[in-house]
Amino acid sequence: MTRPAYLTLDLSALQHNFKRISAYAPSTHIMAMVKANAYGHGAVQIARALKKADAFGVASLEEGMVLREAGIQQPVVLLNGLFDESEWHVASRYDFTLVIHQLSALVMLEKIKPDQPFSVWLKINSGMNRLGFDLHEVAAIYQRLMMASAVNKPIGFMTHFSEADDLNSPVTAHQIACFNQATAGLQGPRSLAHSAAIIARPESHADFVRPGLMLYGVSPFANKTAVDFDLKPVMTFSSAIEAIRLIKKGERVSYGGTFVAPSDMLIGIVSLGYGDGYPRAAKNGTPLLVNGRQTTLIGRVCMDMLAVDLRPLSDTKVGDPVVLWGQGLPIEEVAHYNNTFVYEMLSSVTDRPKRAWL
Repeated sequence: MTRPAYLTLDLSALQHNFKRISAYAPSTHIMAMVKANAYGHGAVQIARALKKADAFGVASLEEGMVLREAGIQQPVVLLNGLFDESEWHVASRYDFTLVIHQLSALVMLEKIKPDQPFSVWLKINSGMNRLGFDLHEVAAIYQRLMMASAVNKPIGFMTHFSEADDLNSPVTAHQIACFNQATAGLQGPRSLAHSAAIIARPESHADFVRPGLMLYGVSPFANKTAVDFDLKPVMTFSSAIEAIRLIKKGERVSYGGTFVAPSDMLIGIVSLGYGDGYPRAAKNGTPLLVNGRQTTLIGRVCMDMLAVDLRPLSDTKVGDPVVLWGQGLPIEEVAHYNNTFVYEMLSSVTDRPKRAWL
């Protein structure tokens, strides 16, 4: 018997979520975010399934090459740009779209003679203060890009929101206004909205939206789950009960003894741990499902195993299924209980769990 650590990925849920994005932003193109191995879901399989996506967003040259070598033909946008001079001709050969966000990249673009011209997005810093040209630089950078022979026209304009997941924050409205002011009178497609803004800021939809979390059936808002937006989880992280133990009142469980039995009780040992991508820092009381019924994590998560409270589930047997998150248990609930982020949880899943595509 093989070790029961599984990642089940539901492509019908992915297609459902893509349709929901189209419903939220019906007149825009969709640049699907597949960086970080599609948030842990598998970039190639996700991209192959999204035949109606207008483009894909990745973080690096290497991530883009994986898609091209798998036969993906849609535009692939290198969101972080290029990191080394040697990458430019490779990027041209693979027909990648570049995001230009700093002067050194522009200078290189002005002097390079690529195999074919690049399509480019000009990244604008509207308040995130991470990557992008400041507002007062945009017009001049745009003119230089327009003059560069290595650049296809028209040029796109892109920015990134810092607080769109906070519906009470005035920052997003300010960023939209700054972006619109900086690009007024300049010709080219616009892209501002990630998942939170797709849902909550229709005025930011522009020409391209860039869904990430919602594509995978996860809410971008801390106090909501995917169900609130009719999204379906693509990933279900699961395992099975490997052993059942009866422990006595006062006995401790796992490393550090962070859980002490309040009474004689049954516990289950699950064949999945932080070596598979489950958060090592998950706390006592974190919800999970055994046989579709909710119980809680007890004790510290180990590399290959974790323990669960079987007091409410005394009929549990060895081999019974356990869901850590996904179908029946929103990942948002697990993240909220542990004061962590769904992004980190999804992208931390390792290659150890066996993957199945539905």
